[in-house]
Amino acid sequence: MTKDDIITLPNPHLRKRSQKVGLITDDVKTIIKDMQGATISWEESRAHEVGVALAAVQIDSLLRIVVIRNNFENKEDHTFTVFINPIITKYEGAIEEDYEGCLSIKDIYGKVPRHTKVKVKALDVKGREFRVTAEGFLARIFQHEIDHTNGIVFIDHIKNNADAFFRLGEDGKLEQLNYDKEIRENSILW
Repeated sequence: MTKDDIITLPNPHLRKRSQKVGLITDDVKTIIKDMQGATISWEESRAHEVGVALAAVQIDSLLRIVVIRNNFENKEDHTFTVFINPIITKYEGAIEEDYEGCLSIKDIYGKVPRHTKVKVKALDVKGREFRVTAEGFLARIFQHEIDHTNGIVFIDHIKNNADAFFRLGEDGKLEQLNYDKEIRENSILW
C-alpha cells in the first residue's frame, strides 16, 4: 500500500471503533505490512515530516492494530513494532500540551494535552502478550494511536480551543490558523 491508501477526514470510518483481533491470520499480517508500507510512502512524500505510527483504521481496516516506528530520528530506519489489541492500562505523569499531526488529517496540527507517561498492554504478531511503559513523545504516540482504535482523532481533544490549531508551512514551521475562518465550521473536520 501507499500513502494514497490512507483515508483522511471526512471519511466516517475514522470516527468508528475498531474491533479486537481474534486470530492473527495471514490476512492480519498482510494488513500490518500494508500499514508499514503506507506510513513510509506518506513520509517519503513529505519534506518536513516523519511518519511515526499508524492505526489500521487509517488504511480503512477497522481492526485494533497499531504500528509504531522503532526510530523516529532516522528516516532510513523503516522498522516498526506491532501492537495488536493495544490498551492503555495506566495513565501517569503530568498532562502536557504539545504539537500533534496525523496522516489522516491533511495539513493540520494541534497543540493537544496528553499524559507524559502511559503503560500499555498488547499482543505481538505471534499472539503473545507484552507490556510497555512509555514516556514523553512515545507516550503521546500511544495515546494518539489508541485513540484512533476508539474512533477518536486528535482534533476531538481540542475542538473548542481556538488557539490550538496550526498548519505546517512550506518552510517547515507551524503557523497558527484562524479558528473562526478555518476550523470552527470546517465540514471536512467535523
